[in-house]
Amino acid sequence: MNHSDSERISSLLEQQGYTATTNESEANLIIFNTCGVRQMAEDRVYGQIHNLKKSSASRRTEIKIILTGCLANRKDVQKRLKNKVDLFFPINQFHLFENFVIENSALFKNSKLKIKNLDAQDCDSSYLQIKPNYTNKYSASIPIMTGCNNFCSYCVVPYARGREVSRPHQEIINEIKELLKKDCKEIILLGQNVNSYSDGKINFSQLLKKVNALPGKFWIRFMSNHPKDVTPEMIEAVTKCKKVCESFHLPIQAGSDEILRKMNRVYTAQEYLSLVKKIKSAFKKNKPHLPAVITSDIIVGFPGETKKQFLESANIMEQVSFDMVFFGQFSPRPGTVAWNMKDNISKAEKERREQFLNEILKKTALKNSRKFLNTTAEVLIEKEKNGFYFGKTRTLKNVKIISRRKDLVGKFVKVKIAKTSIWNLEGKLK
Repeated sequence: MNHSDSERISSLLEQQGYTATTNESEANLIIFNTCGVRQMAEDRVYGQIHNLKKSSASRRTEIKIILTGCLANRKDVQKRLKNKVDLFFPINQFHLFENFVIENSALFKNSKLKIKNLDAQDCDSSYLQIKPNYTNKYSASIPIMTGCNNFCSYCVVPYARGREVSRPHQEIINEIKELLKKDCKEIILLGQNVNSYSDGKINFSQLLKKVNALPGKFWIRFMSNHPKDVTPEMIEAVTKCKKVCESFHLPIQAGSDEILRKMNRVYTAQEYLSLVKKIKSAFKKNKPHLPAVITSDIIVGFPGETKKQFLESANIMEQVSFDMVFFGQFSPRPGTVAWNMKDNISKAEKERREQFLNEILKKTALKNSRKFLNTTAEVLIEKEKNGFYFGKTRTLKNVKIISRRKDLVGKFVKVKIAKTSIWNLEGKLK
């Protein structure tokens, strides 16, 4: 989502006469679009801004620093960086940024800018109407909603972005139509809780069907889902719409019911497993030509998580047989409910638990990859390097391709899979 926000920030700045640069040393304006999910990402912000201010002392031209994203609304962050950052603006208060740009337009006319994406009240979503500077010609991320109402106890998103606001569906459709006219091949629908989308006229399932009905050859993906909002209607739409890819990201976060309760995830492990079973069954019925790929997120070392409770996460992984899991070691975030919980799991133990789960993931991912051996896969080519093409399948498998053909980047091709590994496939063009 931050990447998509940055595309709109960049577009507005170029309209005001700014020029993008990849060279930090020549930028007069540097924007940090931050993520506050983990302490590591936050620490990078402090370090980079400190170094920028230190190096800028010898520069002839003035440098301005703007901070947006998850950290922008935190009072402790503002206090720590008050003498180094010229503007803090939460993305749901985009007007503050627009006013700053207009007020400084004379100072920075024809200046260069750099936007840095660092991983890591009611929401004003009007900025989403700005036409973005898409950084990829073939794959585009389209925010359909922003904000979150779930208030998971570990998560800063509701505080950083505000409550859920959905874009009008026709606005989304129009943006996608323009992309398809330019031969975009992959549409990724984005939202902090994408499947709770509703503009008052249609819901997420109905939006999927409308996008699927648009003419042209393209794929549809979406992220990120909350299990509580996966309905039978949604499962049917995902598995029956031909342009929707056969990959389903479904974060579980923990395998213990007690930990899930503390996280405020409002489902049980058994309910999650039942949901996965329904999704896999629907894919098998409606799209039997490809195995469904289920991916997830898991937090290790949540406050109070016992070894027994941790092993329940391992048990879930073995039962579901995920193709990919994004692990996160619990990091207390100011302002959240979990901030007041005792972080009683050591860093070393969190690392051990993550490694333990990663070993399970390697086994299930390899087993799932082997299902593709000697099959023919449709692949969207993303780049060419050292005589090879690289792309991904509808199921998000990375593919290395041997081919002497030219100009395949951004095109769909058929590939006969001849070799599989844990994370990758290899093959030749058919």
